[in-house]
Amino acid sequence: MKPVDGRLHHMTSSGTRVAIIGTGLIGGSLLRALATTGLPVSGYDADPATRAQVRRAGHEEPGHSAVSRSAALPQAPGQPRWHIADSLPGAVRDFGADLVVLAVPLPALPAVLDELDAIGYQGLLTDVTSVKGPVATLVARHPALRYVGGHPMAGREHAGFEASDPELFSGRPWALCLEPDTPLEEWLALADLLTTIGARVVPTTATAHDAAVARISHVPHLLATALARASTDPLAAGLAAGSFRDGTRVAASPPALVTAMCSGNAAAVREALDALLDDLRTARELLESPEEFTRWLEPGYAMRRSWPSQPGPESTLPATRTELLALGQAGGWITKVAADRRAVTAQRPAA
Repeated sequence: MKPVDGRLHHMTSSGTRVAIIGTGLIGGSLLRALATTGLPVSGYDADPATRAQVRRAGHEEPGHSAVSRSAALPQAPGQPRWHIADSLPGAVRDFGADLVVLAVPLPALPAVLDELDAIGYQGLLTDVTSVKGPVATLVARHPALRYVGGHPMAGREHAGFEASDPELFSGRPWALCLEPDTPLEEWLALADLLTTIGARVVPTTATAHDAAVARISHVPHLLATALARASTDPLAAGLAAGSFRDGTRVAASPPALVTAMCSGNAAAVREALDALLDDLRTARELLESPEEFTRWLEPGYAMRRSWPSQPGPESTLPATRTELLALGQAGGWITKVAADRRAVTAQRPAA
């Protein structure tokens, strides 16, 4: 097991320094959200125009957000809300980062990991990538890094820093991978940090996560695109209304982004697609049997009518791997980590 960095024990204190690599929708939102807690935050983006935009915003950003539970001090007049570097070493090594968050597309990760190695970074690393298994495989080639895989379920169909929002993660699930070799203390420190920006931390593993997001995120993108592709004639486009709007919303996501996340999770997406196609074939065969077709519709109707589930009462759980993973598997989440890291405040969906 890799050693635990004592500086991360109180990750929500103003002393911990966070570097975010990639300042698009998710990275930019995280940059802005963490700045509201009073943490020193640094950012870097490969695009010079984006860096300039984020740097300007750092001088214009308003005061602390209500999501912060820290005792952060007000920002001094004239001081930027965050530091934007012109290079990855500037954002990480020169800034003295204790935690690095990778918010770049999956194809860009190998080069970024190589650069972190080259500058000698040995701190905690997490990411926001929509697939976890492939990222874990890439990180394993860099043994100096201590990695906890993460994925906020808070995307939008619009990309870029201009779409970012410091409240984006408030009340939203944030999958955080707890593998057999993940140092529990560091996992809890990161979970603690994420709850300070309002996220609901969901304990899981890379394998379980990738299978789940194939069904509830990746295949829906493909289905939305297929529906949009089938409705390009002028009459269909002219008649399209609410059902088309809701069913195709994520088809407006950048194709390169969808390609990266689906290709990176190909095995799980293929399995989920096969199951969906089988189910749709069943529906096709039942179209002229109204009673059977209605029975086919009912489980989906019931699931959608009851989603999202209402939160059940809060409870206190011991912060053990077994309890945490059981919580996530049951659809539950963490809202707070105890100061001594021995317990968490948790919620499950109401029965």
